[in-house]
Amino acid sequence: MKKTIRDFDLKDKKVIIRVDFNVPIKDGLITDDNRVVESLETINYAINNSAKVILMSHLGRVKEESDKAKNTLKLVSLRLSELLNKEVIFIPQTRGIELEKAISNLKSGDVLLMENTRYEDLDGEKESNNDLELAKYWANLGDIYINDAFGTSHRSHASNVGLASLLPNGVGFLIEKELKVLASSIDNPIRPLTVILGGAKVSDKIGVIKNLVNKADYILIGGGMAFTFLKAQGIEVGKSLVDLDNLDFCREMLEKHEDKLILPIDVIASHEMSDNSDYRETFITDLKSDEMGLDIGSQTIKVFKQYLVDSQTIIWNGPVGAFEYSNFANGTKALCEILANLEAITILGGGDTASAAINFGYKEAFTHISTGGGASLELLEGKTLSGIDIIHNK
Repeated sequence: MKKTIRDFDLKDKKVIIRVDFNVPIKDGLITDDNRVVESLETINYAINNSAKVILMSHLGRVKEESDKAKNTLKLVSLRLSELLNKEVIFIPQTRGIELEKAISNLKSGDVLLMENTRYEDLDGEKESNNDLELAKYWANLGDIYINDAFGTSHRSHASNVGLASLLPNGVGFLIEKELKVLASSIDNPIRPLTVILGGAKVSDKIGVIKNLVNKADYILIGGGMAFTFLKAQGIEVGKSLVDLDNLDFCREMLEKHEDKLILPIDVIASHEMSDNSDYRETFITDLKSDEMGLDIGSQTIKVFKQYLVDSQTIIWNGPVGAFEYSNFANGTKALCEILANLEAITILGGGDTASAAINFGYKEAFTHISTGGGASLELLEGKTLSGIDIIHNK
């Protein structure tokens, strides 16, 4: 059991909280503030317990100088200020006199957000490579370190593993919830446990399939990855995406777990992936050589529903179609609708799945929507997350 923010006396302490404010921004607007909203419980707890709150986050990738302007956290600081209903002090630096003075002037209950930690990647990728000198500098700014950025907890960065190795540490409420929900659902689920796996490539989900095929009652497979399994069965899939390097893996899984792995029987087919392309619904076996499958069809939705309505725990990772295009969004939207009307425990594994569900208006319909795509994927694979593993035990 990891230490949490509750295990510390925060009064008058400088508490560094690593949050995940890696939000999508388009045309100067935050298009989805879910990750900011999910951080509020931990931040408010620190404020209410008289901490001097220092927030750290990355945003996007910073590979060259021109990336800095579009990946500044200034806009996020303004949104956070609105959500907290109090001033958030924003310092457009990751180190230096201005930052140090602002932190030394903090009063109990104040909140400061420093600039994007990945600005430090411009000079030798110091953040992403967990540079010890950088971690020591940041550690000197605070008294206690709290990791509440689940979305980056599978990475070993200076702002998580580095800081945690140098300061008294714990996790925040968001990570505590993520671990509790995801871990219990995988290791001690209320059965039947059904897993929905989508996304593009089998290679992205090999670890998940290997881990969950022995734990789940059923795995429903959609998205681009389904066509590699179908190809492994000897079905012609036209120009659909096929992960040729993993055909043998798919054959092996189908031979060993044929009763558990449920594949699409029909698809929405088209010659191109766009909002304006013509499309048709067809059985898998009738897919033409110049077509590609871009969504699950209505008969597959019915088949999947039969398994879902009988399930008590459902974990979903990866959309089942190219939902970014209106022509190919119905399958993912239909599964959202089905799950929204079940009394089962329903968990979405972050990333594109979470984005799709939220954009379709189902944010409140699920038991839990993970804030971390890659991190939740590694948990589903049974891996240890380095940013959490280093946190002290109680």
